[in-house]
Amino acid sequence: MKIQRQDQLKKAVFKLLYYKGALSLAEMSTYTGKSVPNITSIMNGLMKEGYVVEHGLAPSTGGRRALKYRLNKKMKKYIVAVAMDQFITRIAIYNLVNEVAYPETAFSLSLQDNPKAFEQLCVAIERYITASNIRAAHIMGVGIGMPGFIDIENGVNASFLTSNDSMGLRDRLAQRLGMPIFIENDSSSIAIAELHFGAAKDMQDVMVVNMGWGIGLGMIVNGSLFRGHNGYAGEFSHIPLSHTNKLCSCGKRGCLEVDASLLVAVENAKQAIANGTTSSLQKLFADNSKAEGDHLIDAARKGDQLAVASLSDAAFMMGKGIATLIHIMNPERVILSGRGAATGKLLLPPVQRAINEFCIPKLVENTSVVVSGLGYQAELLGAASLVIENSQLEEQPFLN
Repeated sequence: MKIQRQDQLKKAVFKLLYYKGALSLAEMSTYTGKSVPNITSIMNGLMKEGYVVEHGLAPSTGGRRALKYRLNKKMKKYIVAVAMDQFITRIAIYNLVNEVAYPETAFSLSLQDNPKAFEQLCVAIERYITASNIRAAHIMGVGIGMPGFIDIENGVNASFLTSNDSMGLRDRLAQRLGMPIFIENDSSSIAIAELHFGAAKDMQDVMVVNMGWGIGLGMIVNGSLFRGHNGYAGEFSHIPLSHTNKLCSCGKRGCLEVDASLLVAVENAKQAIANGTTSSLQKLFADNSKAEGDHLIDAARKGDQLAVASLSDAAFMMGKGIATLIHIMNPERVILSGRGAATGKLLLPPVQRAINEFCIPKLVENTSVVVSGLGYQAELLGAASLVIENSQLEEQPFLN
């Protein structure tokens, strides 16, 4: 039992250093609620194994300056992070201090109605790892943030990359790739990143809105990710707020997604161009080297009126949905994250206007609305965190 408790504390300290960076023994003691001698014992073990190194002195508080410790970026332990949406997949490899150890790559991978998607994903990950020259033995695991209804306990995605056998996606990937695999919903992955590294850090109750091809939601309640009873909480896209009769991808009508997403903003811009509106988007949409949503964002940031208007219309509807959620959750902060966050502060005015129009003032007066500083990197960072959360620290000598 004592060994089990020590192992749990070891993992807790490891995760603490990953998320917080350099800390003193006293700081780690405060965060974990364990005594300094107990923390010292754990740290000695982690240093002997090469996971932790000394990292200078803490600022002076009038007495002897405390020594700080951090995870060892030179240790050959790496994390493969995979961020997926319905059309584009990105892969990056990080070291223990969240530095990119091999440059990010992106490629087209359609998840909808694509029976070859599983094999295409596996081949892409294998080729990327091979190109990195990082040995499989040095990889702690692969974290994957992806769309869909995901049961993280059983490693099943009920929406994409399904198969006819009884084995879940996580186990199929682990069997195929030969390394630990961890999967999570893309919006939940983004919320995890915001909680540990972004605008939700040190906050208790936050809503993280993922504006992408659809509209996702990650909820932080009491300082932890809230997944709901079956792990499916956060299906923001399918709140019935639309006044149109458009059919949603879920098969129902009236969902928020049909009015508020990058996909809808792109389609509205295309329709306006077809009706004679002049815009730089006409030329940009003909360029297949980038996703149309990214072209739309780039054009909006450069001041293209049609791009700004299309995104503003979608953002207003998104704000209407956020207003509904604020009435339910009363969060201290709403973070606009995901791919759409690349538009920067362009999203804020229409979202805030909708909140002002549809929210009871008393409920929203202490709620801030911000755009993520992590932007498009949030899902990759969240995917990497999945590996850290589930890591099994091996006792081994330091690897140069």
